[in-house]
Amino acid sequence: MTGEISIGGVFIPSLLLLGLVSLLVVGLLTQLLQVIGAYRYVAYRPLVDLCLYVLVLGLAVLVTASFGPHL
Repeated sequence: MTGEISIGGVFIPSLLLLGLVSLLVVGLLTQLLQVIGAYRYVAYRPLVDLCLYVLVLGLAVLVTASFGPHL
């Protein structure tokens, strides 16, 4: 994972982009979990959604870490 990504000459932190992508993925996963009825077995849904976001963001960082400069 590199520190910044240039989009049209504007440098944007890569963690910001990964966070936005993770938010979209978690939104889709949340809808899927709602449709299949998995939230019936959860005591506190916002905590599950937060943990799911952290897991997806961590996975995205691990996957993109191989694209950065090698020290």
